[in-house]
Amino acid sequence: MPASTSAAAPKPPAVPTDIVEIERCLTRVAYLAGRARQHEYLMAMAGLSLDRAAVAILRRLAETEPMRPGVLAGLLAVEASHVTRQVQQLERSGHVVRAADPHDRRARRIELTDAGRAAVDRVRDASRVGMRMALADWSDEDLRQLAALFHRMVDDFVTHAEVPADLGPTA
Repeated sequence: MPASTSAAAPKPPAVPTDIVEIERCLTRVAYLAGRARQHEYLMAMAGLSLDRAAVAILRRLAETEPMRPGVLAGLLAVEASHVTRQVQQLERSGHVVRAADPHDRRARRIELTDAGRAAVDRVRDASRVGMRMALADWSDEDLRQLAALFHRMVDDFVTHAEVPADLGPTA
C-alpha cells in the first residue's frame, strides 16, 4: 500500500504568554471601544447625532489634508460606495464639502467644514473625558509610560504589517 503523500501542516511556533495576554487585552479594548452602546454614549456626551461610520470619516479627515473619496475608502479599508454614501450624508449635514482637486480639476476632494472640525473636536473631547475617568487612578508616570509603549507598539505594528497599513487617527 503506498504511503500517504500529504504531510501534516507544520505546527506554528509557540507564542509567549505575554503576547497571548497582550492580544487578549487588545481584542477586549477594541470590542469595548467599538460597541454600539459605547458609540451612543459618546454621541450623547458630544451632543451629536452621527453614526460610527460618519465619525470614522470625520476623524480621518481631521488627521489629513483633503482627499479623494477613493483614497479615503482605502485608508478606512471600506468600499468606495460606502464612503460615497457617508460623504453625501455629511455634506447634507454641513460637516464636509467636496472641493476641486488642485492637481486634477476633474476630480473632487473631501474636506471638513468648520462644523465638521467642531464635531471632531467634540467627539475627541467626549472620548478623552471617558478615558480620563477610566484612568483616573493611574499616576502621571504610568500614563506617560503607557502612552510611550502604545506609540512604540503602533509603530512596530505598522512596520510589520502584513498588508500596507496607514497610521490612522493620531489624536
